Amino acid sequence: MSLRRLDTTALIYLALAGVVAIGGIAVAIDGGNLFSTANLVDMFTRTSLTGFLALGMTLVILCRSLDLSVGYTAALASMVAATTMDGDPNRIVLGALAALLVAGLVGAANGAIVSFLGVNPFIATLGVGLIIKGYLDTEYKGPAGLVPTAFQQFGYSRIAFVPVSTLVMLALAAAGIWFLRSTRTGHHMYAVGGNIDVARMSGVRTKSTLMTAHILCGMFAGVAGLLLAARFGTGSATEAYSNLYELDAIAAVVLGGTLLLGGRGGIAGTVAGVLILAVLDTVFNVMQINPFAKDVLRGAIIITAVAIYARRQLSRTARRPRFAAAGTAADTGRP
Repeated sequence: MSLRRLDTTALIYLALAGVVAIGGIAVAIDGGNLFSTANLVDMFTRTSLTGFLALGMTLVILCRSLDLSVGYTAALASMVAATTMDGDPNRIVLGALAALLVAGLVGAANGAIVSFLGVNPFIATLGVGLIIKGYLDTEYKGPAGLVPTAFQQFGYSRIAFVPVSTLVMLALAAAGIWFLRSTRTGHHMYAVGGNIDVARMSGVRTKSTLMTAHILCGMFAGVAGLLLAARFGTGSATEAYSNLYELDAIAAVVLGGTLLLGGRGGIAGTVAGVLILAVLDTVFNVMQINPFAKDVLRGAIIITAVAIYARRQLSRTARRPRFAAAGTAADTGRP
C-alpha cells in the first residue's frame, strides 16, 4: 500500500515507529540505550501532562476553536486541589472534585465568550488565561496547600516502566475516541468544525457543542492540574504555567493530524503526536543536545509534518471529480 493511500492516523503512527527506530539508533551510536528502564520511564512520564492537555485541546480544535488558557487552568486546578486537600487524606476526593469543577467552569467561561459573544477564541482564551494568571500572582506569592502522600502516588507510582498517570491518560484517550466516534455530540463537533453554518442549518446546536468542547477541555486541564499537584506535593502556580504547556499541547494535536481549521483529525492521532514529542525529548536529553538546538529540531519536525498533511489534503482534493457522474453538464455537453 502506498503512503498516499494511508489515512492520516496510520501515517502518524508510521512516523512514530520511524522516530523510535531512528532515535534508538542515534542513541546507540552515541553509546547509550534508548530502551533502558530509566529512559522508558522518562519517556512515558513526559506523555502524561502533555497528553491530558492535548486530549482536551483536540476537542476544541476539531470545533475550529482554540484554548490558550489550559496552562493557567491547570495551575489554578493544582492550587485548588492542594489547598482543599491541605494534607488530609480524607479530603482527597473533595479536592479532586473541586479542582475539576473549577477547571470546568473556566472552560464554560471560554465557551460562552467564544460561542455566545462571538469573540475570536485566540483572544478570548488568552484573556481568560491572563485573568487567571493575575489572580494567582496576586493571591499566591508561592506554593500553597499540601497534597497527602497517598495522592502523590498518582504522580510517581508506576507499573513496570509505565507510570500510573500515563495509564490514566491512555484510558481517557480511549474514552475520548469512543466519545467522538459513537456519540451525537462527538459527531456534531466534526460538523461544527467542518462548516458551522451548514451544521447550524442541519439542526446542530452549534453553541452548545462549542460549550461542551470547551468545558471538556477545561476539565482535561483540571486533570493535568491534579497531576502537577501530585508531583510537586503542593500547589505551585508559577511552575505550572511558566512552562507554556499549552504550546506543547497544540503541537501534539497538530502533529497528530488534526487540522487547525477544524473538522478533521481525532484523539488517536493526538496520542501518537504526544508520544513523538516525548520520544524526541528523551532522545535529545540522553544525547545532551543543546536546548536551543532541541527547540529548533522540534519546530522543524512539526512544520514538516504539517506541510506533509497539507500536501496530502491538497492532493486528495485535486483528485476528486469536479462534477457528478450523472446528469451534469459534462455528460450532456451543455456549457
